[in-house]
Amino acid sequence: MKVVYAVKTGDMMDPDPEKRGAVEIKDDPLREIEDDELLIKVAYCAICGSDPHVIGGIFGWDPPFGMGHEVSGIVEKVGKGVKNGFKPGDLVAGNFRRYCGSCYYCTNGMENFCENAVEMPCMSEYIIWHEKQAVRIPDGVSLKNGCLIEPVSVALRAVEKSGIRVGQNAVISGGGPIGLLTLQIISLYGATNLTLIEPNPMRRDLAVKYGAKHVLDPFSDDIRERAKEITDGIGFDILIELSAAPSAAELLIDISAIAAHLVYLAQYPRDYNLPLNLYDQMYQKELTVTGCIVSPYGFTRTARIMQRLDLDDLTAKVFNIDDVKEAFDAHLSGEYPKVVIKCNADID
Repeated sequence: MKVVYAVKTGDMMDPDPEKRGAVEIKDDPLREIEDDELLIKVAYCAICGSDPHVIGGIFGWDPPFGMGHEVSGIVEKVGKGVKNGFKPGDLVAGNFRRYCGSCYYCTNGMENFCENAVEMPCMSEYIIWHEKQAVRIPDGVSLKNGCLIEPVSVALRAVEKSGIRVGQNAVISGGGPIGLLTLQIISLYGATNLTLIEPNPMRRDLAVKYGAKHVLDPFSDDIRERAKEITDGIGFDILIELSAAPSAAELLIDISAIAAHLVYLAQYPRDYNLPLNLYDQMYQKELTVTGCIVSPYGFTRTARIMQRLDLDDLTAKVFNIDDVKEAFDAHLSGEYPKVVIKCNADID
């Protein structure tokens, strides 16, 4: 079966082709499934904003390693011990990580830190998942949009970790796919003066379409002054940073309200340390600062809200798996809100 691999690590936009990170398709064997597993024929796998960072070497992995985790597909075969009623033909998406269920973290409500987690690359013609990884795509949600269940689950977790209450002022920093999804979800929670900070005008326009009341350009707007105007001098109660830009990470502290909640959800440079005056910000202002990595426990609830989100813009640009190099080039160009790879040509 065809599987997309990172075959060389490095900045995918490096002008020197000898240093540039690269992907290519390899042919992998497909094993038989176990009794508690599903064989899934992959329909679509979207490129995540983190994928170029992974290829760039942020995790220190040695190539080759498989790519892809935002996936949808059709159940083709069901293990005889599967208990959740899955059957061939079911449309599914879900959690690309398989957790062991028995380590300290899995047994204490922190399965995203599982000591024995394994992943199967999803930018592939087929995947084999344990049944607990899969959720059914709801009626009315296409396979193409269904591949966004994983990134929507990440956005949902960021919003839930923010602790938002109805009527609080909220700002999203970074208008990539996760930022635009977070904006839509936090709107459902009753955020007010909902603001997006983003330099790309196409993404700012989408944010307005999705419910943002204010959109700010960090290169042309005075963000600190505009934040005062928007919040009547109070500052934002909920601040979610998704751009991975150190300057943005620091800016959010300056525009936060007393007792604000800040969520950092991005792959920042590994050597970056956030300057935070503990007296001013933690003692005097009682800020709550947190982060999150992947999205445990939220996939069933995520599937239930998919029909309430506007997703078509994020899945409009599609490449076939054989054109994966062109797909990454399109993603890196910034011309599209998101890029999706069709992994089997015979699936609509």
